[in-house]
Amino acid sequence: MYLYVNGEYKKQDELQISPFDHGFLYGIGAFETLRTYNGHPFLLHDHIDRLNEAVRELGIDLSLSYSEAEQIIKRLLELNHLKNAYLRINVSAGAEELGLSAAPYKNPVLIFFIKELNLPERLTKQGVILSVRRNTPEGSFRIKSHHFLNNVLAKREIGDHPKTEGIFLTHSGYVAEGIVSNIFWVKNNTVYTPAVSTGILNGITRQFVLTILEKHRIPYEEGLYPLDHLLSAQEAFITNSLQEIVPITHIGQTAFAGEQGILTNRLITIYKKVRQHILTRSEFEVGDEQWV
Repeated sequence: MYLYVNGEYKKQDELQISPFDHGFLYGIGAFETLRTYNGHPFLLHDHIDRLNEAVRELGIDLSLSYSEAEQIIKRLLELNHLKNAYLRINVSAGAEELGLSAAPYKNPVLIFFIKELNLPERLTKQGVILSVRRNTPEGSFRIKSHHFLNNVLAKREIGDHPKTEGIFLTHSGYVAEGIVSNIFWVKNNTVYTPAVSTGILNGITRQFVLTILEKHRIPYEEGLYPLDHLLSAQEAFITNSLQEIVPITHIGQTAFAGEQGILTNRLITIYKKVRQHILTRSEFEVGDEQWV
């Protein structure tokens, strides 16, 4: 498989990273994951915006443009003979002297990872409430950084069960997010999701779902919700950029509508109709009803 590294396309077994890279030594790095559908990188511009915001927060001197990212992805798809793919865009601080640095990182490493992705069109999952609590962001907001211990501990708690997603609570007991997802639920025709102020990642798919809800005038609220609020819902689903919108069938002994959820299915239908067409959620906001 070919990857992209700082201006070069290399086979993955040729890739080398300096042991002095502060992304390796101190976790100074950020990444984005997304999918291509028949060669189209869905919501790429939103991912690039969030990545650029993250690297600024980390003090890394790099700004990735939309056009550069589009060209790299197009070439990687060609080199690897792929149409439907998983992409990870990774920025690390680069090699520096040992010790913490107060200065901006001027020699970052930009890597585009790619692999074939074949997921079933419809997924369902069960939720498990984690005993591991969601940690608070290390900076002013949560970024997709190299600091993933909290998620790893949560994954170890539930084990390697692909049809299960662990659900974090905050230290105050509020519903937060999944290990690799954001969570929504439907109660009396209103959609609820935890607010970003809980310390969750403001997921790209999360933001897109909120855009759909707003555009279609579906009532929704973001806030601080105890577990009982979630468990009294009629529908629940999780979102991420790889698995899209995934119905939750049950959490513990509490059952939800799962695949039969009316609003969940409506959102899934809209998502599938636009995923090969738009690069940013703002394109959906302006009223391109031709897609839906």
